Amino acid sequence: MCGIVGYVGDRDAAPIIVDALVRLEYRGYDSAGVATIHEGKLYVAKDAGKLTEGGEPTELQRKLRSLPGKIGIGHTRWATHGDPNEVNAHPHVDCEERIAVVHNGIIENFMELREELESKGHRFVSDTDTEVVPHLIEEGMKEGKSFFEAFVEAVRKLEGSYAVAAICVDEPDVILAARKESPLVVGLGDGENFLASDIPAILPETNRVIPIDDGEIVVVRKEEVKILDANTLEDVTGSKEVQVVEEDPHKLERGGYPHFMLKEIHEQPEAVAKTLTLERERLFEMAEELVKGDYSRLCIVACGTSYHAGLGGKYATEMIARFPVDVQIASEFRYVTKNLVDEDTLVLAISQSGETADTLAAVREAKERGATTIALTNVVGSTITREVDHVIYTHAGFEKAVAATKTYTAQLAALYLLAVELGRHMGEITDSEAEEYLRELESVPEKLERILSWEMERELAVMGGRYKERPNWFFIGRGPGYPTAMEGALKLKEITYQHAEAYPAGELKHGPLALIEEGVPVVAVVQPGGVYEKMLANVEEVKARGATVISVADESDDIVEEHSDHVIRVPSITEEFSPIVYTVPLQVLAYYMSVARGIDPDYPRNLAKSVTVE
Repeated sequence: MCGIVGYVGDRDAAPIIVDALVRLEYRGYDSAGVATIHEGKLYVAKDAGKLTEGGEPTELQRKLRSLPGKIGIGHTRWATHGDPNEVNAHPHVDCEERIAVVHNGIIENFMELREELESKGHRFVSDTDTEVVPHLIEEGMKEGKSFFEAFVEAVRKLEGSYAVAAICVDEPDVILAARKESPLVVGLGDGENFLASDIPAILPETNRVIPIDDGEIVVVRKEEVKILDANTLEDVTGSKEVQVVEEDPHKLERGGYPHFMLKEIHEQPEAVAKTLTLERERLFEMAEELVKGDYSRLCIVACGTSYHAGLGGKYATEMIARFPVDVQIASEFRYVTKNLVDEDTLVLAISQSGETADTLAAVREAKERGATTIALTNVVGSTITREVDHVIYTHAGFEKAVAATKTYTAQLAALYLLAVELGRHMGEITDSEAEEYLRELESVPEKLERILSWEMERELAVMGGRYKERPNWFFIGRGPGYPTAMEGALKLKEITYQHAEAYPAGELKHGPLALIEEGVPVVAVVQPGGVYEKMLANVEEVKARGATVISVADESDDIVEEHSDHVIRVPSITEEFSPIVYTVPLQVLAYYMSVARGIDPDYPRNLAKSVTVE
C-alpha cells in the first residue's frame, strides 16, 4: 500500500514524480506529497486528497508540480498510522528541514525510536511511524556521519516492513533507498534514473528496471545506480539482472473508457486468451514434473479475489484430476495451518502483484517445512517469483483499478489449465478428454466477448441503477457456483459500499434464511450440472420468503426464469469452468451500481491495490 517515486536527472523532477504518482494512485490515494532540492534548499509540498478527480488534475496536483529542482521524491498514501491529513502526509522531514523521507510499510518499533529521539530534543509533528526516519538520519549526521552512513545506521534500527527513500540538501545529487518486505524497483535512464514502488509508475519514462531485493540499499545518482547489501555494504550491482519490460505504456491509460475498471473488464477476453496460449506448454511440462513428485495434496494460499480464484481451481482440480486440494486464506495459513505442510505437499500461492505480504509469508513458511512451492502471479520479476520453485504467469497486463477483474479470470484460466494437465498426467482423464477440456477453455474468450456485448452491458447497467439503494444483498451458489457467489459479493462490497454476503446455497436453512425478507436481493448462481436441481430448490426457498431473485444461468435454460425475477443469461460452459464465465456479469453489475451511486469504482474507500503490509 502507499506508493513512492524518486527521480534524479537534468529535467525538472516534480512533474515527472507527480505523473508517476498518478499512475500509482491504486496504491493509495488519501494524501500525496513531493520533496525536491533546488539551490541548496529543500522544498516540500503535501496535503490530504487525491491527485486526480474525474480524470482531471486537482489543486493538490498543481501545487506539487510547481516545486523546483532536478532531484526529488514523492509519495501517495494509504493511511496506516495517523489520519489522512496534511501533517501526516509524506514526505516527512527532520528538525532542520534538510532531510526528507518517504516510506511504504510499517515500522513496528517506531514508538520506542520516537521516545529515544524525543529525549534527545527532536520535535515530532505527525502521528506517523515514518517520521522517525528523517530524525534518525539527522541524529546520525549530528554525530559526524555522512548522509549515507547515517541512512544505513537508521535503516538498521528499523523493525517491520519498509521501502524507504531519502534526500538531503547536504548531498543534493543522490537518492538513498532501502527495502525490506515492501516492493521497490530502480528504473534506468540515460543521464537520469528513477525509483518506484511499482513498474507502471515509471514505465512511460523507461522500460529498463532492476527489482530490489529484501535487505538491499540503493544509491541513485543521475549517471549511476549502486545496489549494496544492507548488512555488509558489499556492492551487489553486478549480480542484478536488468529486466526489459515489454508492456505498452499506452495501456496504462483509460483509452476512452470512463474508468479503468470498465476498461479492464473489457480486456478479459484478451487476458484469458493470452494466458491460455502462453502458459499451455509450461503447464503441460509442470504437471508432468509434479506428478513424478508423488505429492499427497495441493494447498492453495491466497487473499481476497485470489482466494476466490483458488476456490475455483479447487473445484476444477478435484472434479477433473480427482486430486485433493485445500484452499487457505494466507493470513490464516501462516499462523494456524502451516504445521500441516511437509515435503509431500504442493503449495500454490496466488498473488496478483507478487508482493502480497501474507502470501509471501505463507510461501516462506511452506518452504521451511520442505514443501514444493508454486507461484501464480501477474508480475514478472516480483518478489514471489524469486522465492518459489515454479512460476505460472497470468498475462493480463497491468491492472490499475483496485477491484480485480481481468487478473481474476486470467488466474482461473491458468488454474484450469493446470487441473486438466494434472488430470491427464495422473491418468484420471484420457488424452482425448483432456483435449476436449482444452477446446472448451479455448472457447472462453469468445464467450466473454458475448457477455460484454452492448446489449448485455446495457441490461446490467439498468439493473444496477434499479437496485442501487438496496442495502443488503445475498449471493448463493453450489459447487463451482459458490466461489462465483463469493467473488460477486466481494465486488459489490468493494465498489458500491453495500453489504453483501455469499453462502453455499445448502447453508440457507442453517441460519441465513432468517435474514431473507420482502425485497431483499438474492443473486443465485444456477449453472447446469450435478447441483442444478438443488439450486432451483434453494431459489424457491428465498423466493417464498419475498426475496427478489436475480439468477445467473445458462442461455439455454428454459426453467430458471419461472423461479426468478430477473435472469442474466451467459453462454454454455462445462460446470467445472463455469466461474470464469458466470463471474463477469456480476463484475459489470457491481460497476454500474457503483457509478449509479456516485462512487469512483477505480478507487474505493479504505482499500489499496497491493496489500504489502500485514
